Amino acid sequence: MKIVKILFAMLFTTICVSQENNFSKTEIIVKLKSEYTSKIFCENKTVKRINDSLQLKRFDVTGNKKTRNTLLLKFKQDVDIKSVIELYKRTNLFEFVEPNFIGHGHGYLQTLPNEALFLSRQWSHVNSGSFTLSPATVNADIDTDLAWDITQGDPNLIVAILDSGLKMDHPEFTGRLVPGYDFVNNDSDPTDDHGHGTNVAGIALAKGNNSIGYAGVNWNSKIMICKVLNNTNSGFYSAWADAIYFAVDNGAKVINLSAGGNSASALLENAVNYAYENNVSVVVSTGNQNSTIQYPAKYTNAIAVGSTSANDTRSVPFFWATDSGSNFGPEIDFVAPGNYIYGLSYNSNTNYNTYWGGTSQAAPHVTGVISLLLSVNPNLTVSQIRLILEQSSQDLVGDSFDTPGWDQYYGFGRLNAFNALSNPLLANTEYYTESVNIKIFPNPITDENAFSISGLEPNNAYDVKVISLDGKVIKTLENTITDGTLKVAPNFIQTGIYFVNIYNKSNKLSFNKKIIKN
Repeated sequence: MKIVKILFAMLFTTICVSQENNFSKTEIIVKLKSEYTSKIFCENKTVKRINDSLQLKRFDVTGNKKTRNTLLLKFKQDVDIKSVIELYKRTNLFEFVEPNFIGHGHGYLQTLPNEALFLSRQWSHVNSGSFTLSPATVNADIDTDLAWDITQGDPNLIVAILDSGLKMDHPEFTGRLVPGYDFVNNDSDPTDDHGHGTNVAGIALAKGNNSIGYAGVNWNSKIMICKVLNNTNSGFYSAWADAIYFAVDNGAKVINLSAGGNSASALLENAVNYAYENNVSVVVSTGNQNSTIQYPAKYTNAIAVGSTSANDTRSVPFFWATDSGSNFGPEIDFVAPGNYIYGLSYNSNTNYNTYWGGTSQAAPHVTGVISLLLSVNPNLTVSQIRLILEQSSQDLVGDSFDTPGWDQYYGFGRLNAFNALSNPLLANTEYYTESVNIKIFPNPITDENAFSISGLEPNNAYDVKVISLDGKVIKTLENTITDGTLKVAPNFIQTGIYFVNIYNKSNKLSFNKKIIKN
């Protein structure tokens, strides 16, 4: 008892003492041992004495709401967090006691004047080597254009974006939002008040072929927005953990968290493990300090993503600071494009002149590709998804640090969407089989001869649309029944690149093939 009293005295003499700013000064997180419930806060004399002495304001369930054994304690004033933690630990009632750490988003913004050809800006999808803002290498991209021939996303799949929120009325996401939550302000309106989240969501999920803006990796799937970062792009680990549990429990199949912090947290690791145990992939950016990988990307069951630039080398530095760089280390899994990534604005539906840089921008490329994999085979496990990405990522494309096989700078390699969607693990699905069988010949096409769409199912009705890259429907053939091959006269098509959308009205599967008109 004497020791406890001395510690109490120490606490009040050290309140508001200078502390690190990477955690809340008024909150801690505790997890009860299995034999105890939250009733100990009312019934246990030692705990009550600590609570009263520290002026505990209230406690809320955090983390796994089903078990209700992890609590966020909130005090009326700043306290010496490290000393408080020791007090609660000494009761021997808790599995862990830790600060409510603060982490930050991993992306930074730049704005440019308007330019005419926005299609030339999305080097991460198709890299011609002509990108003007940085050195660029032909094919230093993730081949999304080829992947879109296989799928553009399942409209029934849910992807969760844990970030600073979203511009909820942006036309790129019309009709695709499912209920999310604002874990910063504790309400149901996860509107973006910073910009980071709208950019990240757009990279993964902006609509394609709609004549506006930019194309995300996945054009069709549902979007769950969980606001976990505030208007300074910072957030508490408790919000991150709560959002992971929320996303898993409400049907998300893949989660993107483009943020991190320097401190380990049992609460946050438990949340990542909960997602893994429920077969939900958690994709996390590694950080931008050109140093060790941050949390929660460090955790075994997170998919840790670093950044590359338009010349396929690790992003070091990013455009916004000479001492920045994509974090690296033994926990890295993959790299993806992350520097000079154009995207959507959080305060305008028509401004497409901003670009961002950071591992924050790399992660949603991976999230988008995982969502395409699940669109083809929704039964894939997290382990199978990881294996597909390991086998399909492109190795030895970077600088001399990109050594054969896995390495600490590039992981298993740079993401490749088409390679991933061509993996044998997807080959036995109905979608994949029909998609592979559908061929267009000749391709490129000319004015001289009709082109043929073969591999169609005989006696099934199809709707066929020819669509330009900016989303305009050039030609429509409705309710067409064939013997397995459909011939189309090309005289209505100008020189350029197009998508042919082929919809099987029997099994309601939609396929997209790219054609080139010379």
